[in-house]
Amino acid sequence: MNKAFVKESDEDDDDGDVLPQIPAGTRNYITPAGYQRIREELLQLIDVDRPEVVRIVHWAASNGDRSENGDYIYGKRRLREIDRRIRFLTKRMDLAEIVDPSAHHGGDQVYFGATVTYATRNGEEHTVTIVGIDEIDPLNGKISWISPVARALTKAREGDVVTLQTPAGVDDLEILSVSYPAPV
Repeated sequence: MNKAFVKESDEDDDDGDVLPQIPAGTRNYITPAGYQRIREELLQLIDVDRPEVVRIVHWAASNGDRSENGDYIYGKRRLREIDRRIRFLTKRMDLAEIVDPSAHHGGDQVYFGATVTYATRNGEEHTVTIVGIDEIDPLNGKISWISPVARALTKAREGDVVTLQTPAGVDDLEILSVSYPAPV
């Protein structure tokens, strides 16, 4: 089939990584630990993964016919995936603004980087840490600073009750404790 009718290319234009978009007019806030994780992943891709795949593709290409060479075809595809991830991580690091939450250590007001324990109206307690969009891990209680819960909690203090709009209706959240990591 003619490539004019099918989108096939060796270079993908999109980044492929699906993360929440950074709200217009704001920055990509990130904790020092989150920035370090992104940096380590980028260095792993550049220094270890990519050279290994290039070596495999070079070896596979030297074997002759490339049209039915699985190592070559898979290697080229993997190389495109690695390059796309490298571009994505580089863009995220360029936009990142590192915010050290330990600056608020000892404070009782909720800001970026705070670990907050709150109770819902029906008495359920939840503990969340407000982090950047590149660091979210809901299963471990890390929520984005742009999430509805984080926005409701931000700037409130221990003992305050804040209102959260949910699809199920309005819920009141009582802030039980606020903590920040100790300065290093």
